[in-house]
Amino acid sequence: MCGVSDFKKLKVWRKSHALTLNVSRVATLLRGRAQASLRDQMVRAAMSISTNIVEGTGQESGKEFCRFISIALKSSSELEYHLILAHDMRVMGRSDFESLSAQVVEVRKMLYGLRSRVLESTRTAERKVRAS
Repeated sequence: MCGVSDFKKLKVWRKSHALTLNVSRVATLLRGRAQASLRDQMVRAAMSISTNIVEGTGQESGKEFCRFISIALKSSSELEYHLILAHDMRVMGRSDFESLSAQVVEVRKMLYGLRSRVLESTRTAERKVRAS
């Protein structure tokens, strides 16, 4: 196993789940057919962050877990762009944009930290196996 048996214990999952709920709430305020695609993409990208954390915790190895963390990182970048686009198109207010953007940055930093810790733990375990 990757060392995480319950994804709900991960602070980064709790933060990303809250982000998903907040993005979903704000996305409902984007009205009109022209914004439908952007609204859907924002929600999908936010959900992908949390979903990949969950999926990663079920993997057999740390390397596989890191692969899912990397996908979550990519989704966070995608979400950040969608937020910028919504703000620049003037369909999202400044306050929502700033709040959601700050949450995305916080989650991304946490994901980078988690990935670093998992990689280091995996490398340490591999060195121990080679040494024995």
